[in-house]
Amino acid sequence: QVQLVESGGGLVQAGGSLRLSCAASGVIFSINAMGWYRQAPGKQRRLVASITSGGSTSYADSVKGRFTISRDNAKNTVYLQMNSLKPEDTAVYYCNADLFSSSGYHTPWGQGTQVTISS
Repeated sequence: QVQLVESGGGLVQAGGSLRLSCAASGVIFSINAMGWYRQAPGKQRRLVASITSGGSTSYADSVKGRFTISRDNAKNTVYLQMNSLKPEDTAVYYCNADLFSSSGYHTPWGQGTQVTISS
């Protein structure tokens, strides 16, 4: 059974930084795109950043220039470096991976990690 486990969330002041990690475990044959999403209270879950297996990245306009997504294919792990954090970045952050495992092709989600930015 494939699992995605996020870590690295927490409470920081505005202007600070956090680094999120998400590791995929299980019998995984390949991972295509990986992404980070966030969901603030009362709002829909939205894509923050994504990265292909080849390393091409894309970002939501609200985080461009502040967040950087990266991945370590050998470790089946995706990272999100978040700098210059703002109170509006407060949300639960989820990772997602498009992968092929012993269970076939699927796109599991992690359990989420809370990020809270104080003003």
